[in-house]
Amino acid sequence: MQLTVNGHEVTVPSTVTNVGELLTHLQLNAELAIVELNRIILDRAVRDNTAIKQDDYIEIVQFVGGG
Repeated sequence: MQLTVNGHEVTVPSTVTNVGELLTHLQLNAELAIVELNRIILDRAVRDNTAIKQDDYIEIVQFVGGG
């Protein structure tokens, strides 16, 4: 499946069907991620189970610590 993630074309396996699986596939820490799907920010309570489909536009922002 083709997606646009953070402005880049990405191909993911057909087994990746929701946002939670996408975060795992991309090896991102779901606890620190904010996800926007097709220009709508997803509420954390429903984010991981939200379905994704071909040609979706996804922005993922992660908080990082530093000092």
